Amino acid sequence: MTSTSTLERSAGGRLTAVRWTRAQWMLLLVLCTVLALDALDVSMVGVALPSIGTELHLGTESLQWIVSAYVLGYGSLLLLGGRMADLLGRRRIFLIALSVFAAASLLGGLVDDPALLIATRFVKGLAAAFTAPAAFSIITTNFAEGRERNRALSIFTTFGASGFSLGLVVGGLMTALSWRWTFLVSVPVAVAVVILGLRYIPRDGAAGKAAGKAADGEPESGHDVWGAITLAGGMLGLVYTLVSAPGNGWGSVATIAGFVASTAVLAAFAVIENRVKHPLIRFSILKEGWVARANLSAVGLFGSYLSFQFILTLYLQSVLGWSPLGMALALLPTGLLVASSAPFADRLIERFGAPRLILTGLASLTLGYVLFLRVGTSPNYVTDILPSVLLLGVGFALAFPSINVQATTGIRDAEQGLAAGLIQTSTQVGAALVLAVTTAMVSGHGNAPEAGAAVDAAAMLEQYRPGLILSAAVAVAALLIAATPSLSRGPRQEPGAESDGRPLDPQ
Repeated sequence: MTSTSTLERSAGGRLTAVRWTRAQWMLLLVLCTVLALDALDVSMVGVALPSIGTELHLGTESLQWIVSAYVLGYGSLLLLGGRMADLLGRRRIFLIALSVFAAASLLGGLVDDPALLIATRFVKGLAAAFTAPAAFSIITTNFAEGRERNRALSIFTTFGASGFSLGLVVGGLMTALSWRWTFLVSVPVAVAVVILGLRYIPRDGAAGKAAGKAADGEPESGHDVWGAITLAGGMLGLVYTLVSAPGNGWGSVATIAGFVASTAVLAAFAVIENRVKHPLIRFSILKEGWVARANLSAVGLFGSYLSFQFILTLYLQSVLGWSPLGMALALLPTGLLVASSAPFADRLIERFGAPRLILTGLASLTLGYVLFLRVGTSPNYVTDILPSVLLLGVGFALAFPSINVQATTGIRDAEQGLAAGLIQTSTQVGAALVLAVTTAMVSGHGNAPEAGAAVDAAAMLEQYRPGLILSAAVAVAALLIAATPSLSRGPRQEPGAESDGRPLDPQ
């Protein structure tokens, strides 16, 4: 059975139908479901934190690590995960890592020891660091570059964005039963996907052989062990320092030492990569202007959005007194807009080009953040909150898939895992960095009140306002970067900027 996916322009100038088989659709469903699970896991746990704290008697600092442990595992090993998928086999890495994710989810939903719970979150982050780039590169090596791949990637990334947005609602529903269900709900889904993956994910054949060769066609016999060790160690130290800085203080000895040590290890990694015959990362991949700008845009997009969501959650619950489920429903329009955009994202990319959609999406996000700055302690949802929620949905729906398409277009199959790991690392590290700064800014304007204590709503809103301003500023910076023409040498037209098969100048 076949289904029409999109139209491709033939050599004679005609548009011909490109059809996907049932196996291709099932492959895409398997990969999209896993990305949605990863995204759901990030947002669901945020809703469940108060219930976890009550049952396990955890303070705010301990609860932070339930979120931060996942970011530590995910953000520190994404590049390694992507490259290992290229070298050891995308199918194998994907299925093994997903099985580990399912086991850690089950254990996390059953344990009562806080340290063990945080450990399972770290393991889940490690597993996601391998499944996400492996899934991404499976798509880019099984769907032809151009309209076919653009559509597959737009559907894939929309599932991730939708999972993150809708995770608040799912988390609210699961928490109403028990916080443990925010962990356990992933288990049967992950097991089902492993079973389907065994059938529908192709074994690494020609693509896998291509991934095992260097640019000159010679076999890549080495795995660059020291490069992998220094990269993982440096990224782990950097992310750990970022998420610990608000508690330790940005000027503390621990924070400064952490940044110095992380920088030293990453510098050692750079030296190693420039000297080994088969490096883990080919740094010249970032010399392509569109790849570098896509990664910087991802930092601004997700960093600003996650920080804004963090502040918005505190505002709705602490200032307005809304319930977690009520808060989740207030943000539901964002998730619905992102989810409903899936059938149209690839067509928009084809018509207008990825660079233009990135600019439009970031502009929409920026406007949403700026409009929210006018809220007070007694807002009207329809006039004061909903406009920002809708603008965020439109912005994320346009920018997120376009950034991913732009970051991987024009990259050879042997390095698709690397390109996928780079863009997803930018997303996670951007979120960790901006959220850490946001938390520090909020904490610097006073401490959150204890549960049950009387609060001054106006004072709390002023405490959160610097974080709102930071989100808007980060979005503006990303918008300016996306609009900056490439200074690197290369083709005048950028990938992802075609319309009906004819190149467009995105600038």
